Amino acid sequence: MKPLCLAFLLMITCLTVNAAEKQKKILIVVTSHEELGTSGRKTGYYLSEVAHPYFKFAEAGFAIDFASPKGKAAPMDETSRTPGDPVNKKFLDDAKLLARLDDTLAVDTLHPVDYDAIFFAGGHGTMWDFPSDKKMAHLAAGIYDRGGIVAAVCHGPAALINIRLSNGKFLVAGKTLTAFSNDEETAAGVDKIVPFPLETKLIEKGAKFQKVALWQPNVVVDERLVTGQNPASAGGVAEAIVKLLAK
Repeated sequence: MKPLCLAFLLMITCLTVNAAEKQKKILIVVTSHEELGTSGRKTGYYLSEVAHPYFKFAEAGFAIDFASPKGKAAPMDETSRTPGDPVNKKFLDDAKLLARLDDTLAVDTLHPVDYDAIFFAGGHGTMWDFPSDKKMAHLAAGIYDRGGIVAAVCHGPAALINIRLSNGKFLVAGKTLTAFSNDEETAAGVDKIVPFPLETKLIEKGAKFQKVALWQPNVVVDERLVTGQNPASAGGVAEAIVKLLAK
C-alpha cells in the first residue's frame, strides 16, 4: 500500500475513534430565585441535589456545565448547607466548584447540540423561575428531540411543566414521572407558600405521577425522561442518567 493511502486510512481511523470516544456532556441547571414567596425567608438551589449528581457525573467521566435562568451567581438554600453529608462537604470544600456556581452560564446563551443530557436540580426557588422560562424549555426540548436525556429531581421538575416537543405535545404528557409530592410539601410546611402544587400541576399536563412515602428515595425512568421525588433521590437520578448514556 502506498504511503499516501496508508496515511489517509490512519487519519480516517483516528477520526472515527475520536468520534466514538467523544466525551459526554451534561448541563446542570439551578435556580436564580432566592425569595421563598412573601415569607421573608431565603431559598435557592438545594445543595445535595447538585453535589451528589455532580460527583456521579464526574466519576463517569462526563463534562459538566452549570447554568441558571439569569446566569452568574446562583443562590444556595442555606438550610441545605449540611457539611455532615460527606458528599456535600466535598463540594463545599472545593473552592473551584463553588466559584462555578457563582458564575453560572445563562440558559439563553446555550444550544441543544452541545449537550447529551440536561439535569434540573431542585430547591424551592425553581418553583418561581423554572416554569416560565421559555428559553430553558426550548433548550430542554431541543436536547430531548435530538435523542438526549431530560432529567430533574425534587422541585426541579417544575422545569418540565411547559416543555413542548417539536410535535407540539408536552414532554410530560403520557409519561410516568415523579417530583416533590403534595404530601411532602405539606409536611415541609410550605404548601401555602409555593405558587402551585407541583404534583398537581404535572398531572394537569398529562403526566402519570408516581410517588412513595415521605422522604424515601424514588427514581422513575420513562424512555429518556428521568425524575426523582426528593433530595434522597438525587444520586439515584444521576446513576440512571449515567446508565442511559452508557447505552
